[in-house]
Amino acid sequence: MSTSEPEMSASHTGHDVRMRGFARRTTVEQALCWVDEQSCPLDSQRIAIDAAYQRVLANDVVSAVDVPGFDRSMMDGYAVRAEDTLGATPYNRLPLRVVGQALPGAAFSEKVASGQAVRIMTGAPLPAGADAVLPVERVEVDGDRILAQDAVVRQKHVGVRGEDVSCGDSVLPRGRRLRPQDVGVLSSIGRAEVDVIRLPRVRIIVTGNELLPAGALPSEHRISDANGPMLTSLVTRDGGVPEHPGIVPDDPASILDAMRSDVDVVLVSGGSSVGQEDHAPVLLATHGELPIHGIAMRPSSPAGMGILGKRLVFLLPGNPVACLSAYDFFAGRAIRRLSGNATEWPYVTIQRPLCRKLVSTVGRVDYARVRIDGDAIEPLAISGASLLSTTTRADGFVVIPADSEGYPEGTVVEVFCFDQKAVPLRT
Repeated sequence: MSTSEPEMSASHTGHDVRMRGFARRTTVEQALCWVDEQSCPLDSQRIAIDAAYQRVLANDVVSAVDVPGFDRSMMDGYAVRAEDTLGATPYNRLPLRVVGQALPGAAFSEKVASGQAVRIMTGAPLPAGADAVLPVERVEVDGDRILAQDAVVRQKHVGVRGEDVSCGDSVLPRGRRLRPQDVGVLSSIGRAEVDVIRLPRVRIIVTGNELLPAGALPSEHRISDANGPMLTSLVTRDGGVPEHPGIVPDDPASILDAMRSDVDVVLVSGGSSVGQEDHAPVLLATHGELPIHGIAMRPSSPAGMGILGKRLVFLLPGNPVACLSAYDFFAGRAIRRLSGNATEWPYVTIQRPLCRKLVSTVGRVDYARVRIDGDAIEPLAISGASLLSTTTRADGFVVIPADSEGYPEGTVVEVFCFDQKAVPLRT
């Protein structure tokens, strides 16, 4: 394919909007609805439980065994027949003959008869015939016998079979994001493997002839790629598997080839607007579907989204703050849903009053970076989409809805803090 073929076909089919501006802008609400309609949890895969932490269950987990599978001692002491201890006190010590011992993993093989006791350790199987455990602190040892100084009732200090999990119990529900203790429960019921929702593969396409590889020292008229590393981190946070082999040449053939990667989601950073060198929207509209291009929000208005084959494609602005905002609002939401995680943002929220007014424009959603100043919130910026450092100086952001002109000083606002919590469990 020549580098001009994708461009020519786009122009001839009427999809080329470069240098013409956006015909209309989709509302944030409409864009979110589209994301939710297009992103359902992926198919399942079976993995070892050693790798199951933070993965999302594809099916209910039902136990095929009792846990524990036997009655066991919950104390160090002596396995006895409860009736043999009736009336025992420090002033009325009752003698019992010690006939053996039970250790964890090593049961006493005989049956405990009346007047007998078996030395037992915590976790050891309760011998047949015994129905209680007399703690070691409540006996006096006298050669090959003990003197019981306390009475115990049946099943005292005994963990009964199936008290943790019973055979047939539904242990963990489908959609559960596995915590460390959940993985422990899976092991306890003998599950070496578990079916989980597959992690979405995400191709990150960063374009721009002015870009140097991530981490390279900026020089002359070229800048280092910031969006690639940022998007890689965001995708990982949201449950995706990022693929970012490097900067893609800023020509239609190279971009289209990268967009056709064998993945679930494509993120194109840069070239998403209507400039002469913005190839991605034309390519997506020509070779796939581009139902949304241009969103009534700031600073991410050039964002777009569509479908290429079976891939969800998100066109993210090249300006870093706009890229972050568009990812957070739309692409991250899709990746979380595809991986089975909760749809909501993985951010802690707080409510504090503004220390000065926060101005917006009716008709668009604004993503305003803010700083926490004691018990108040200080606005930092709404504009300045190229200034990524405004997000590192910020503690979080405030979303100003489209029907608002902003908030006066003293208004209590909700802040989404960049220091995030874990992706929440699905319910």
